[in-house]
Amino acid sequence: MSVILGINAFHAGASAAIVVDGQPIAAIAEERLNRVKYFAGFPNLAIRRCLDMAGLKYSDIDHVALGREPSANRMKKVEYVLKNPSKLLNLLKIRSSRQQLDDTQTLMAQGADVDPKQLKFQQWNVEHHLAHTASAYFMSPWEKAAGFSIDGSGDFVTCMLSECVGAQISVKQRIYVPHSLGSLYTMVCEFIGYGKYGDEGKVMGLAPLGTDTYHDRFEEMVHVRPDGYELNPKYFMPFGSNQGMSIDEKGQMVIGRHYTDWMVELFGPPRDEKSPLTKREEDLAFGLQRMFEKVYMHVLKLLHAQVPCERIAMAGGCVLNSVANGKLFDETPFRETVIQPAAGDDGLALGAALYVSNAQLNEGRRWTMVDAYLGPEFSEEQIKASLDSAGVRYRRYERQPLLEATIDEVVAGNVIGWFQGRMEWGPRALGNRSIVVHPGLPNMKDVLNARIKRREAFRPFAPSVLRERQADLFEHTHPSPFMLHVYKIKPEWRERLVAVTHVDGTGRLQSVSREENPLYYDLIREFDKRTGIPVLLNTSFNENEPIVCTPAEAIDCFLRTKMDALVIGPFVCKKSAGTPA
Repeated sequence: MSVILGINAFHAGASAAIVVDGQPIAAIAEERLNRVKYFAGFPNLAIRRCLDMAGLKYSDIDHVALGREPSANRMKKVEYVLKNPSKLLNLLKIRSSRQQLDDTQTLMAQGADVDPKQLKFQQWNVEHHLAHTASAYFMSPWEKAAGFSIDGSGDFVTCMLSECVGAQISVKQRIYVPHSLGSLYTMVCEFIGYGKYGDEGKVMGLAPLGTDTYHDRFEEMVHVRPDGYELNPKYFMPFGSNQGMSIDEKGQMVIGRHYTDWMVELFGPPRDEKSPLTKREEDLAFGLQRMFEKVYMHVLKLLHAQVPCERIAMAGGCVLNSVANGKLFDETPFRETVIQPAAGDDGLALGAALYVSNAQLNEGRRWTMVDAYLGPEFSEEQIKASLDSAGVRYRRYERQPLLEATIDEVVAGNVIGWFQGRMEWGPRALGNRSIVVHPGLPNMKDVLNARIKRREAFRPFAPSVLRERQADLFEHTHPSPFMLHVYKIKPEWRERLVAVTHVDGTGRLQSVSREENPLYYDLIREFDKRTGIPVLLNTSFNENEPIVCTPAEAIDCFLRTKMDALVIGPFVCKKSAGTPA
């Protein structure tokens, strides 16, 4: 038996994954366990939980795969320092801050309180973007695909184009620091008042409210080249001047200033996050998304020219831009996508482990990801104990009555916490740690925001749709099982799906098949039987915190918010009149 532990550490989205004989057994982001969003320290809790789920001990680990390779792209680093000697000290600080990961054995031993002598694994360092690409390609059913990884930066690279054949990933092209689509997005987000790590998705939702007022400025900000793209340094603080991002004492990511004084001269003072949004911010968001999509499609076309294949495996933080993903079928030659659900850096843990299994050890046991449920699950007895401990009254149902009771609540316009099975891998709630409500009620967005989510009014909520009905409701038929494509909703359905239809007539859908999630599929099907709408509004089960992982966290969220009902395992809990369900 071969046991590979994958790790992402000392970077946003610290995480761990266990792959046994080529098959992933568990994968968890540390934030779900320590409750620190985007935690960027060492994933001690995630490692321990993955091992427990696999029934393994630390001494059983044969290989540790890290999604970083400090020696990668050394010549490009030297070249950059020679051109920018004043940045040498800061680059050395970055290297020093991450050097502790080189002694993984000691870190694991200290975190697990085990004798380092028990840890006899071989360590593998996998280049950042190779690990990203592997996380997508080695979960696909394909023997050949184009590989695409793009993000802020990793191992001095911001974008990697690859050819994936069999068990090998061959790099065709790298785009290097400082030319980064991720940095472009972060800079403008920060300037318009969304300066926290992970705020990019908010600005993607804001963009349709704007107009192309700043077209020429964005064309000047990013130059599209025949071999890629370049950022205009007039707009961006130099790489290394402030390390771009840092990690505070709590393990949280802190973003340093990315924009220059030239941005202030052109657009005025940056917006304070507490100030009202104005037309300027909407138009900057529009220009940012338009420019992002232009460069994104350009690079995808470059990739297709080098790897003429209709299938593409995609990962990296920029690939979470589901609006761009939804348009690539119309604007590039690619016709099929596989996108890693944990496309951000949390996915490096799984990608590095899969790369070692397939490309380094040649284990020959390819894995196809049918669903993203790689996290912990809890027994009925554990759930009942948590309910009893919290003093929550409940009623137990068999499967079909449970579905019917849940849909009774949804049809009545109530807000339901839905906690079932194994937790999702990646940032999206996909029907196991979800809040579900009626997608066709005009006030439902406001209800969710007022009672629980407290999100900006412009941000859309997502529709979960029965896979076989997707073509009836949406203008594209390519499935989106991990909620990573935005498609136009057909005009005749927009009013019926008012709570999930964005201002531009789109929806970031999750297509749900029975194979992927039988219980959630049947829940949507029950709603369809009652209403003729094969869709539920699905948002993450949380309130300004990481998505809930345990029954106790779900119960706590239910009790402290104005959620109407909690369906947790086979139990239904209701607040109305203080009586049991």
